Amino acid sequence: MRLTILRLTIIALLASATLAIGRLSHLPLFDPSANQGTSVPAPVTLISDQAQAADAVRFLEDRVRRDPEDSLAYNKLGGYYLQNLRETGALQYLDLMSRAARASLASVPVVRNMDGLSLLELSEFSSHEFRNARDHALELSRLDSSKEYPYEMLFDSEIELGDYDAAAAAFERMLRYSQGRSLNTETRRARLATLRGDSGGAARHLTTAIALGLNMSVPPREIIAWSYWQLGETTFNRGDYRGAEQYYADALLTFPGYVRALASLGRVRAAQGELQDAIVQYKAAIEVLPDPTFVAALGDLYKVTGQDREAANQYALVEAIARLSAIAGILYNRPLALFYADHDMKPQEAYAKAKGEYAIRRDVYGADAVAWTALKDGRVAEARAFIRQALRLGTLDARLFYHAGLIEYAAGNKTTARMFLQRALALNPEFDPLQAPKARLALEALR
Repeated sequence: MRLTILRLTIIALLASATLAIGRLSHLPLFDPSANQGTSVPAPVTLISDQAQAADAVRFLEDRVRRDPEDSLAYNKLGGYYLQNLRETGALQYLDLMSRAARASLASVPVVRNMDGLSLLELSEFSSHEFRNARDHALELSRLDSSKEYPYEMLFDSEIELGDYDAAAAAFERMLRYSQGRSLNTETRRARLATLRGDSGGAARHLTTAIALGLNMSVPPREIIAWSYWQLGETTFNRGDYRGAEQYYADALLTFPGYVRALASLGRVRAAQGELQDAIVQYKAAIEVLPDPTFVAALGDLYKVTGQDREAANQYALVEAIARLSAIAGILYNRPLALFYADHDMKPQEAYAKAKGEYAIRRDVYGADAVAWTALKDGRVAEARAFIRQALRLGTLDARLFYHAGLIEYAAGNKTTARMFLQRALALNPEFDPLQAPKARLALEALR
């Protein structure tokens, strides 16, 4: 149970003329009984268990040193490493999780140690080894076929791999074995709704997830904060900056210092024109976790405020962080490719990174990364083909429409380019401090 709850939403941080293809379009995305007539629950500050968790980690690490065959201790220890990863973002916990899982499975085989296999799948998923994670989720679904959790894991991996039909099948099996609505079902319904462009449905399911989480005997602090933050992301993506700001504040009240919300507050303040405050927010987030996407965003704010030297320093830091280690290279391949494309840097390397990633992960945002980097590398026909793949589910994301608009502009399709750019700016007029002004300039040139 602990592993299942912690597993809930480790996801690499998620429109067209068509609806979702295949089975995804027929999924029961919105449960009509969920959240009828209710509003988002008021946030409460949830007590941290970090001190108790640290004590437990010390105890369990000592336990496995004294008894290297204690699979139960390894499994519990891996669960705490996963919790630490979610709460801090520190990448060393990925290796610790993997070591704990493999030691557990070395001492007790899979058929009698499904918790060990679950932990291994979690470490693989968290490390973006999505094919291995999927294969182990499938193995768990065979070994423990009447339980909900293998299908949760399988759903998450298939979504990341872009196999939406397989994800739909896993979701249906998950619902069959679920005990009614839960954090697990509602956050995944929200994910599907977001992919299909149903922001209202996503918000309803996240609201229900928060209410269910707050009613648990021990509310999972980080997951509830994540759900408030995700509500903020959904709200930001439809251009409601005041609403998004409130949800980010709710996440920070739930989990003081929650780094995702700190960074997103910086983004929403930038969208509101409060650029200096946005810089302060991003700097606060980077002090907690120097994620290259946060660092790039800070660099962009320095750029638009005329601080070119500071911007250059941040951009150099983006590349340095992404190349610190092998695992960083895997985790940040796609963000680095997009960073290069956004800043007209290293077009061939950006394209190669995006294409290599897409060979494994054929999701809509992977297709968008190939499309955007292909455009910057002069591959307009390929960019057009991939942006169609990126838009195939109907996802409502101004950045996708912006990319589509510039790709069609480069192809000489001015009417289509105008339509996509108008859609991007109507949906979220300040979606990015560097790219939104470029979208407006391109649209003006098309008039």
